[in-house]
Amino acid sequence: MSAALPSADPPAVPKNVRWVLLGVMLAMLLSMLDNMVVSTAMPTIVGDLGGLEHISWVVTAYTLVTAVTTPVWGKFGDLFGRKRMYLASTALFIVGSALCGAAQSMTGLIAFRVVQGVGAGGIGAGAFALIGALVPPRERGKYQGMTASVMAIGTIGGPLLGGFITGHFDWRWAFYINLPLGLIALVWLALMLHLPAQRIKARIDWAGIALLTVSITAVVLAATWAGTTYAWGSWQVIGLGTVAVLGLSAFVAVEKRVSEPLLPLSVFTNHRNFPLAMVLILVAGVVMFGAGLYLPLFQQTVQSASATNSGLLMLPMVIPVVIVSTIAGKIMSATGRYKIFPVLGAVFLTTGMGLLTTMDTHTSSWLTSAYMVLVGIGLGFSMQMAGTIAQNSVPLRNMGAAMSSVNLFRTLGGSLGVAVFGSLFTRAVQPVQPAGAKDVYLQAVATGTSHIFLTTAILCALAFLAALFVIEVPLKKAGPPTSSTGSSKSALATAAD
Repeated sequence: MSAALPSADPPAVPKNVRWVLLGVMLAMLLSMLDNMVVSTAMPTIVGDLGGLEHISWVVTAYTLVTAVTTPVWGKFGDLFGRKRMYLASTALFIVGSALCGAAQSMTGLIAFRVVQGVGAGGIGAGAFALIGALVPPRERGKYQGMTASVMAIGTIGGPLLGGFITGHFDWRWAFYINLPLGLIALVWLALMLHLPAQRIKARIDWAGIALLTVSITAVVLAATWAGTTYAWGSWQVIGLGTVAVLGLSAFVAVEKRVSEPLLPLSVFTNHRNFPLAMVLILVAGVVMFGAGLYLPLFQQTVQSASATNSGLLMLPMVIPVVIVSTIAGKIMSATGRYKIFPVLGAVFLTTGMGLLTTMDTHTSSWLTSAYMVLVGIGLGFSMQMAGTIAQNSVPLRNMGAAMSSVNLFRTLGGSLGVAVFGSLFTRAVQPVQPAGAKDVYLQAVATGTSHIFLTTAILCALAFLAALFVIEVPLKKAGPPTSSTGSSKSALATAAD
């Protein structure tokens, strides 16, 4: 692998970039909030529509389709214009939200969640690609606090907003709330976002789209069903694993031959920083999902915390994410140095998750919060910085495909983590579930979450090794003004309207 990064100059920073990114972040916030809000509202939804046996698919359909369509939206943004694709995905998300709110059956709701998930895939893929197209690497650190804040608000605000809506309004407003906010983001970006026009003639990689769709679907379904619906060694799970391996093998073979691949393999092979960044992002996804699901469970079950304000239980972890990512981003923009941050992040994550493994039925909520702060600091140092490393490892021409990979790996990390964690937790808790064994059950919950956090700590240690091998290449500053001739025009053309 070559240590040199692509030579294309980054764009000059547009004067209205902060206002543009506010619209981008609003759309991104809606897609992140949605699953959290809907999960909280699910008991009310089932009470109205019925279909309890299909409840898991309300969430799975959205997550699965989001993962499947993310790389497609990213590549379409590279080919046909990032603004155009981002507006289209936001509009589709709004339409899907309206249809979900009007659903009259659980089957209809699941179908409309698919529409919503397709739009969410484009929003996730487009947000970071637009940041990459609008802001040069050296300046991106200044905007890390914005993306970290969006993730924090999504984590905390989703359950709180879902509880408020279901408690004071009809559950349908869990979807209708997206309409006015989504329309504001849509109109705002249509008026404020200006990128150079793009005209690219290329065949769409339909074979690559089909093969990657089949492979991702098999991986997500296997991760969702293994250990719960079907045993890990069942023919259903093994069959899905086989389909995933064969599909990915065929996908790689196709991508080597087509002129305009869906996911250019060069982004993984031209510079080793990109695959290393994917490792960091995968681990961050595992930590976010693992901590997000099982820390509140431990606090509510073992420490008798109130489930009413479940989102607030994550504050000790989420607040450091926002603060640390903002500080680290500003330091990176001022110095151009960044390797130290993912290294520190992995150290804090490994330490924090390791300490969480020591919790038992006697651990105080204050001590748990202290451990969560360490995890939050680790995520603040590593989560957004890994995305910046990935952005700085590819040319603007492939920014959409690269950033869709970032979202894809984060989603897959979460899905695989939830599957493995669910199996570990069930194995610890199932044997002691009979009534009358409360103390034994609480200890089993503590043991199950301890196993989960130990597994996560081991993965964080692997992320530390990956961070050590990152090559610190100087971050590019803003290129020449757009009116200049030469390479700046060529580079800007790849940013695509």
